[in-house]
Amino acid sequence: MTSTTAEAPAVRRPLFKNRSFGEFLLDQRAFVALIVLMIVFSLLSDHFLTADNLVTMTRHVAYNAILALGVLLVIVTGGIDLSVGSVVGLSGIVAGVLLQGWELSLFDVTAYPAVWVVIVIALAVGALVGALNGLLITRFKVAPFIATLGTMYIARGAALLISNGSTFPRLQGEAELGNTGFSFLGVGRPLGIPTAIWIMVIAAVLVWVLTRITPFGRWLYATGGNERAAELSGVPVKSVKMRVYIISGICAAMAGLIIASELTSAAPQTGTAFEMNAIAAVVIGGASLAGGRGTVKGALIGAFVIGFLSDGLVLVGVSSFWQTVIKGLVIVLAVILDQSQERLKSSRAAAQAAQSVKREAAEREASAATA
Repeated sequence: MTSTTAEAPAVRRPLFKNRSFGEFLLDQRAFVALIVLMIVFSLLSDHFLTADNLVTMTRHVAYNAILALGVLLVIVTGGIDLSVGSVVGLSGIVAGVLLQGWELSLFDVTAYPAVWVVIVIALAVGALVGALNGLLITRFKVAPFIATLGTMYIARGAALLISNGSTFPRLQGEAELGNTGFSFLGVGRPLGIPTAIWIMVIAAVLVWVLTRITPFGRWLYATGGNERAAELSGVPVKSVKMRVYIISGICAAMAGLIIASELTSAAPQTGTAFEMNAIAAVVIGGASLAGGRGTVKGALIGAFVIGFLSDGLVLVGVSSFWQTVIKGLVIVLAVILDQSQERLKSSRAAAQAAQSVKREAAEREASAATA
């Protein structure tokens, strides 16, 4: 008696570390977009790829990158932070008030704090707004979108109230008052590289260490992947959320200080719509708005895409109105590509599961035939 043994069909090995070419391109979409932008703008303008222009553009990218690093942590947990743009403006206004003299009417004196005190206080204000976000979300169970939308208006309103809607000019500080040195954040160039770029690099390293080496990083992704399961596993979910919003607020305050320092003035309207740039950079970089996925490298590349796109459009003379439209299209495209990536992964996982079932059925058939 002869029997035929069913053979499982051959499985074609996906390219690029068990991924198809389409998945590989989607995973690297931010880097591909950056390369395409650099090629296109270099063809349209001879000045785009000059050393001076690249340094200038990277300095501009630093603001969005620092913001994006903070927002990345929030998005990985499945949250959102719409208040960062307003914190940018508020921190600059706080710095302006302190550098130009803080009138303490109770003591009938005017305080002129040293520049490092100004920086610490401004960062503390950002942390305070972040803590308020975290408190609303973890204690009062307010949805992150609504909570941070509210604090966005609160922070912007506070900046307008403190400044009375006016701009604080001449933030260089006064030598006789001991508060000089504020300009180094915006125009300083240690080792020939702008301070803003150094701060961006340091912030990126710190966030990378936080997410990839420390236990907090594991808690972060566990919270975003499945909050209930993480909580049952002993992850301090509320503490994790509180911390990421505080870090996001500090990053936003630092970006505001850099901008105020570079412009040597602080305006309450500074940072308007910056939260959209930060969120766009994180999403373009491959993070999922549903949480549980996102990397420092992706957020940085996404920030470069947004920054180089903005500066490139200015360089080739595109209208500021069209720039806004193009940015919006890029954000929508990034979300569409993110969803396409998820569908591809789901399809591949389903195909692999079906293939596994077929192999098991074939093995059972073969065993029955030889018995």
